[in-house]
Amino acid sequence: MADKRDYYEVLGVSKGASEADIKKAFRTQAKKYHPDMNPGDKEAEAKFKEVNEAYEVLSNPEKKSRYDQFGHAGVDPSYGAGQGGGFGGFSAEGFGDIFDSFFGGFSSSASSNAPRQGSDIEITANITFEEAAFGTTKEISFKRVEACPDCGGSGSKKGTQPEVCQQCRGTGQIKRMQRTILGNMMTSSPCPHCGGKGKVIKTPCPTCSGKGMVQKNKKIKLDIPEGIDNGQYLQKRGFGNIGANGGPYGDLIIGIRIAPHPIFKRRDANVYCDVPITFVEACLGAEIDVPTIHGKIKYKIPDGTQTGTTFSIKGKGIKKIFGKGDHLFTVVIDVPKNLSSKQKSLLKEFQSYDNGNNHINRNNFFEKVKNIFK
Repeated sequence: MADKRDYYEVLGVSKGASEADIKKAFRTQAKKYHPDMNPGDKEAEAKFKEVNEAYEVLSNPEKKSRYDQFGHAGVDPSYGAGQGGGFGGFSAEGFGDIFDSFFGGFSSSASSNAPRQGSDIEITANITFEEAAFGTTKEISFKRVEACPDCGGSGSKKGTQPEVCQQCRGTGQIKRMQRTILGNMMTSSPCPHCGGKGKVIKTPCPTCSGKGMVQKNKKIKLDIPEGIDNGQYLQKRGFGNIGANGGPYGDLIIGIRIAPHPIFKRRDANVYCDVPITFVEACLGAEIDVPTIHGKIKYKIPDGTQTGTTFSIKGKGIKKIFGKGDHLFTVVIDVPKNLSSKQKSLLKEFQSYDNGNNHINRNNFFEKVKNIFK
């Protein structure tokens, strides 16, 4: 137990990592050290087992809680020896493992020649604001692992076939008698000569170097639905990497990344923007052009409109499950610069008639200031 690495360190995550972070880290590490991607590499095989062991604990809330409290001792089946925690120091889980071995049971690692689904592929699709709002079809490129076209996935040179492993006689397992506190028991482990496959390749395929798999560039048409949001995922089943031993292909997971828009912003199904108006339009009211994702819309703003006022146009946002969101725009008074002498003169004349009674926000502000400094 003292030689074991910390499970969080094995997966490369912090102790406070979320369930999603732990799962993502496991996928990355498992893909990196998977035996099918590293044939004959004993170090990679050991790390793959270590990664699986770490994920088996950290993905289980109960085991994770015990591990966070007590470390490896909290999840090790032999913990409690001499502590009254089980018969002869073995937990119930420990007994299960022993009797599985006694009656010929195999661990998951011993089933390395069983069909297994291929790993998923995760990529990102970059789209525009409008494409997300109205939907689109994009051609996306990615790389995936497929069966070698020259050997058909066997790993052997064309015209040859893999041979039955002489050490395990095609079973993929090596059985050994092991002495335990309950007596001699039969245990099974993957055959080290064939890696648990039951067959060995004498003449490797030159195209795939005996792996039976090659990486290929792929292109597909992806239908992006109307109203998709930034950070959401689309899934294409069966477009991931090839499975092992006749197992199904994994899936293609596409994360959506929406480029920022120069005018519009989005929150759920609603669209937001700022619209500049003149001082005169704010004072007297006006019919203005408001840009939306559905085109320009005429909108009547009332007289006395203050800068920062937000108006809503129903149903001019982005599609949602029922109906559409709204378009909300905030007016911002655009103060003119470089006024002519005539314009300045007119404004001064206007100011001479202004007794201040119409400036509600300004009067309220200075009333609050006066109360603060009383």
